[in-house]
Amino acid sequence: MDFELAKRLQKPNTTKIVLCILDGLGGLPRHETLRSELEKADVPNLDRLAARSEVGLTVPVGTGITPGSGPGHLALFGYDPYRFDIGRGVLEAVGIDFDLGPNDVAARGNFCTLDRGRNITDRRAGRVATEVSAKLVERLREIRLPGAQVFVEPVREHRFVLVLRGEGLGDEVSGTDPQVTGVPPLEAKALSPGSSMTASLVNSFIAQAEKLLSGEDQANGLMLRGFAKYPDLPQFPEIWGLRASALAVYPMYRGLAKLVGMTPLPCPGGLDEQLEVMRRRWDEFDFFFVHYKKTDAAGEDGDFERKCHAIEEFDAWLPNLLDLHPDVLMVAGDHSTPALMAAHSWHPVPFLLQSHYCREGNNEHFNEQACLKGSLGTFPAVDVMALAMAHAMRLEKYGA
Repeated sequence: MDFELAKRLQKPNTTKIVLCILDGLGGLPRHETLRSELEKADVPNLDRLAARSEVGLTVPVGTGITPGSGPGHLALFGYDPYRFDIGRGVLEAVGIDFDLGPNDVAARGNFCTLDRGRNITDRRAGRVATEVSAKLVERLREIRLPGAQVFVEPVREHRFVLVLRGEGLGDEVSGTDPQVTGVPPLEAKALSPGSSMTASLVNSFIAQAEKLLSGEDQANGLMLRGFAKYPDLPQFPEIWGLRASALAVYPMYRGLAKLVGMTPLPCPGGLDEQLEVMRRRWDEFDFFFVHYKKTDAAGEDGDFERKCHAIEEFDAWLPNLLDLHPDVLMVAGDHSTPALMAAHSWHPVPFLLQSHYCREGNNEHFNEQACLKGSLGTFPAVDVMALAMAHAMRLEKYGA
């Protein structure tokens, strides 16, 4: 929905909207069983909910387009991901409360494992523990670059943030993560003349970093991507007329929520703490975004069974959320991450919406096959918020 139209049609109400995003929810069937992770998982609560809900499949960005987590989430918040493209570096930096300035370029960093030929053997360095990563970041803070200040901040596990601060730094720089193993990290390249200085500084940083990390068994290299400056985004509470909150453990998703104007609520302990915080703050907000990461992490690791268990963990938690009686509850994914591919994919994502105004169908399950036949059909994820607002009775009639 056009933002100006959304502002015009929004109307006040006391209804509550909850959006649960299971990161990387969608999957693909194993060849031997012909069942995806969601089809194999034992999810009685999601199945029962589906029976009194409307279901379908969302397309995060566009047909055949494999989305990153940023575009996938933005679409579910109602932002056209083609128009609003936010670099991963900014999301991570804002998520850890780093104060980005106008001359800053931020990048998301991954520690990785390199062999003697400098080929990548593990893109996430075994998901090295956060406390180990923090010590490695301290070492990287020794790096000095001419013409720029260097900030390196730990995030979580193998992730960190690099911020370069200086005059004349552009953010149109290619990432150094080839997204596969068995090859060396890529060289950073300027994608426009105004970013040539940034690319040169990045390559110098990486060269110095590899020398400092050379003695490590796992995290002896790094990759950088998502170079970006702080964006100016329309604010979610103004667009939809909602007091909006975010319950996310990982910094990137808290950062994304902050950028669009949501209030991130601290909940480092996972689902149980997210629910407890939501319960305590229920009267303060109209909209609650709940992020669940385990589905995506298992999918990216190619671990089919672990992704099934992650889905089952969410399913077991679901009745506690239902006890809050949200007026609109949505279960969605920002993209598909099939364990079969061990990566994000372009496949449409299962989606469920439950409210007092659903046209209940013959949904016996919540999975890819059931959603393919659902009443919502296959539709753009950017339409999710308009649908939620309608079911929450928060949109005026359009026209005479």
